[in-house]
Order: sequence, then C-alpha cells, then structure tokens
Amino acid sequence: MPRLLFLVSSAREMELANGNMHETGYFADEALTPFERFVEAGVEVLVATPDGRSPYADPYGLEEIFHYPDDDEDFLNSITRTFAHDVDDIRLTLHHLTELGMISARRVFGLLKEAGMHPMEARKLISRAAAHSWRNDNQFLDSLEAEDLPESVVRDDLETALAEVIAESNDEAQRVKDALDAISGFLTPTNLSTMTDEEIAEFDAVFVPGGHGPMVDMADNPDVTRVITILHEKQAAIASVCHGPAFLLSAPANMDGQWLFDGYRVTSFTDEEEDQTRPGQHGLSWYLESALRNAGAVFDDGRNAWASHVVVDRNLITAQNPGSADAVADAVLKSLEVL
Repeated sequence: MPRLLFLVSSAREMELANGNMHETGYFADEALTPFERFVEAGVEVLVATPDGRSPYADPYGLEEIFHYPDDDEDFLNSITRTFAHDVDDIRLTLHHLTELGMISARRVFGLLKEAGMHPMEARKLISRAAAHSWRNDNQFLDSLEAEDLPESVVRDDLETALAEVIAESNDEAQRVKDALDAISGFLTPTNLSTMTDEEIAEFDAVFVPGGHGPMVDMADNPDVTRVITILHEKQAAIASVCHGPAFLLSAPANMDGQWLFDGYRVTSFTDEEEDQTRPGQHGLSWYLESALRNAGAVFDDGRNAWASHVVVDRNLITAQNPGSADAVADAVLKSLEVL
C-alpha cells in the first residue's frame, strides 16, 4: 500500500500589501476532493501541518460560488463555449461565472423546454442572454427578460431557478465542511517539525492543497525543505494544487547552485486568476506565479483562466486552480500506480 504525506497549511491569516491582516487558510475542495480520492484508492494517508496545529478552512472557499452542482457548471460551460471561440476575443472571469447569475442557465433551459420551446432554440436564447451579460456586465436574468421569452416564463420563475441553484450550492458547501470536520487527521494532525528524516523517507508521495495558507507557512520553511529534499532524492511524487505550489519555493539548491526545480514545467494559481479573487483585489504582498517564474520554473498555465489544468514533469505534479482538484488527484494516483 503506497503512503502519502498530506501536508496542509495551518495558517489562519496573511499580511496584505497594505500591512493589514486577512483571514486565510486552506481551500476546502482542494483538500477534501484529493483526500477522499486517495483514501478510496487504498492509499495510506497521513495528515500533517508545519507546526502540528489543526488546519483552518478559509471561509472564502466555503462560499456557494465555489460549490455549484456539476450539472449546472457543465451546462454553463457548454453555453459559454458558444461565444468564447477564442480566448483572445473573450475573457471569462470569476466575476462572470459566479456573480452574474449565469449559473442558473441549466434550470432556465428546463423552464423554456417546459414552456414548449424547442431545445435548440432554447439554447440559442440562453447563449444570447449569457453573451449579453458578459459583454455588458449585467445580471443574466435581466438579459433573459430582454429576450423573447414564452409568456408562461415570468421573472418569478427565473428568480426561483437561481435561488434553487444557490441553495443547493450552500448545501454542498456545508457537506464539504462537515466532511472535513470529520477527518481525524485534520483535527489532530501530525507535527511536521517533529518528524524524523527516516519517517519522511517512508512516504511515496507528498501532496499540498491550496488556499493562500501555503504562501504563509510553507514558502520558506526548513521542514518543508527536508520533505522536498528527501522525497525528491527517491523520486517520490511531489504534488500540489492552486496555491499549494508555494511550498516548492522551499526547495533547496541543486548541485549547480540553482533552485532544485529550475527548468521544470510548473503550474499554479495564476496572477490573472489572483487579481480576480477577493484577497487579490485587496492587494497581496507577492504573487505565486511570478515567484515561481523568478525561481526558475518554466511556467505552464492553461489555455484560459479557471480551466482545469495539470502539469506533470518527471516526479513533479502541479495543478492550476480549484477546478483542477479531481485531475490532480488522478495524476497522483497514476504516479502511485493505483489508478
């Protein structure tokens, strides 16, 4: 049975560029999704934090906008593709995807079909309204009302559709929180600083979930340096997602005096994505993508922001954003030859 060190930040706040402190932690889905996948695959998982304190889920990552049902997200993606043929022509942002109500598109599609509209025409109508919302930065429901809707579909129906998806998203966020609260390793994690080199060497992989926490307590940490040094020497999988790759900045120099991962293809949460988040809009003191580039990484981001993207270069596995949590878990399991 392969053994994996699940290394989670225990940070609870970070300093912004203006000197103010901002609440932070680990990102819920980026921890729970891989953790559950690893356990289900039969991997022996040990949860540790840099100082032995319990990790703290960033409340931002438990908001409904990060927990929309898969069916609704997939349908919205199928709609945005109709007017996003080229990323140079259209730039979908977190604001577009989470704050304009476009996530209700699948449920509106159901309303239109029930009203007798042909599915193809219903999709065209929704696509026009979504494109209008994106271009004019206005609410999707307002754009829908400007379309030629069936008489039986009224504003209250549209509001109900949006309220339903938000309610289900909040329910999912609560499920995620409850599941994390039930993991014993998150309640009483192992203290990385007390682990011996011999204990660390027993692992076949290390995985670091994101959230801004790793930028606080893992980017310059001697015990994280030990983990990377020991596991890289045995070519164990070194994996992380989103802001998790901040821990790679603790990697030591190689025989040439360069950063250990100099020249490796690496991805992480991008500077573009960062500027769209609430902490990014407050102003961070440093950006992860830029730091990795400056360290010597060959940065490899996805075709567009917020798309799932995983990069594997030798034993290094990195993933770009919260939407990459499933894919990075699969990549780790494949490296461990259990998938």
